[in-house]
Amino acid sequence: QMRLAESGGGLVQAGGSLRLSCVLSNVVSKSSYDTYCMGWFRQAPGEEREGIAAIYRFATGRTFYADSAKGRFTISQDLPENTVYLQVNSMKPEDTAMYYCAAGRPPVYGTCTMDYRDFTSWGQGTQVNVSS
Repeated sequence: QMRLAESGGGLVQAGGSLRLSCVLSNVVSKSSYDTYCMGWFRQAPGEEREGIAAIYRFATGRTFYADSAKGRFTISQDLPENTVYLQVNSMKPEDTAMYYCAAGRPPVYGTCTMDYRDFTSWGQGTQVNVSS
């Protein structure tokens, strides 16, 4: 069972930046996960889980963003280190949430979605708080 572990959350002032990390471990068969999507989601109290960005692990690492995330969020990966990053800039108080990393096989080869139901493995999350 693949494991994901997020880190990098914390308290940041509005306008600041954070880089979240997600490390994959216990990857028994590396090739099995090469066609997976890695995604970042967030969930604020009382809100639904929201997709932010996803990246296709294989080859060029094609990226996908929710419309609301374009411009301030950047997803990237370090394949040899089995790590996915989420850079968040110009942070706002409404970015306060638990941020989750997830992995899953995309329903369409080479295309990642923002639908949490397409992601089958999840980390425990890292809390991000943005003060005004």
